[in-house]
Amino acid sequence: MTAIPLGVPRRLVEFTLDGREARVPEGATVLDACRAAGKDVPTLCQGDTLRPKNACRVCVVEVEGSRTLVPACSRRAEPGMEVRTDTERVRHSRKIVLELLASSADLSTTPRAAEWIKEYEAKPDRFGPGAARLNDEPRIDNELYVRDYAKCILCYKCVDACGDQWQNSFAISVAGRGFDARIAVEHDAPLTDSACVFCGNCVEVCPTGALSAKREFDLRAAGDWDESRQTETTTVCAYCGVGCTLTLHVQDNEIVKVTSPHDNPVTHGNLCIKGRFGYQHVQNRG
Repeated sequence: MTAIPLGVPRRLVEFTLDGREARVPEGATVLDACRAAGKDVPTLCQGDTLRPKNACRVCVVEVEGSRTLVPACSRRAEPGMEVRTDTERVRHSRKIVLELLASSADLSTTPRAAEWIKEYEAKPDRFGPGAARLNDEPRIDNELYVRDYAKCILCYKCVDACGDQWQNSFAISVAGRGFDARIAVEHDAPLTDSACVFCGNCVEVCPTGALSAKREFDLRAAGDWDESRQTETTTVCAYCGVGCTLTLHVQDNEIVKVTSPHDNPVTHGNLCIKGRFGYQHVQNRG
C-alpha cells in the first residue's frame, strides 16, 4: 500500500468572484482562485516558487470596499469578499501598466506580452521615441548565461532567487533609486568576479528574458530558437546523490536548455551549476 501525504487540512474560504461563488483553501490568493476558475489574469512578477513582490501591478483586480485596485498575486482570499477581474477600471489599469512597461523595456521575448498588449489595446508608442529606455548592450562575460538589462522590468525575482528565498548567494541586488534603480552585481563587476555560483536559478525565474542561458541567447540571435520544434524529456541528474529531476529541452536532436519542475518537492525548480548547465558533454561528439 502506498502512503499518500495529505498535509494539514485547511478550511475553505467562500467569496464571490465575478458574480459567482468561489471556494479556495484558507491562505490561497485571489490569483489562485482565478486560475482555479479558469480566469486568465496576466502576471509578470509573480512566481510560483517565490513570495509575491507586487512589482509589476499587471494582475490587479477590483475588490468591493477597497479604495484602490489590489494585486491578485498577493491578496489573500477572505470570506465574503467580492472580487471583479474584468471591469473597465481593471482593464484601464492593466492597459496603462503594459504601456509603461513596453515603452521602457524590450518585451520581445516576454511570453504572452504581445498577446496582452493586443487584448488590452495598449499603445506603448504613444509615449514617443523619447520615452525613458535603457539602451544597454547584452552583457556576455561568461559562457553560461547572458544579462540583457534592456529587457529588465525590475520585478526583483532574480534578486529573491539569488538571495534569502533560495540560493543565499546574494550576488545580485538592486542598485540606485527611483529612475536610476537597476539590477546589478556588487561594484558592477563581471559575474566571474562576483559571488555568483552560476546556478542559473535567476535565469529560471526571469519573466522577460533579461537573463537567459547563453545557448538560448545564441540560438535566438541566429534566428534558430523555435520552441514549437522542441521536445521535453524528464530524467534525473546523475552528478550527485540528491537526485534532482531534470527536464531536457531538445531541439534538432540537441539539448538546448535544462530546467526542473517547479512543483518538484526536491528542487522547486532550482538546480546547481552542474544540473542546469552541465549537459554540454552529452553533445561533445568530437
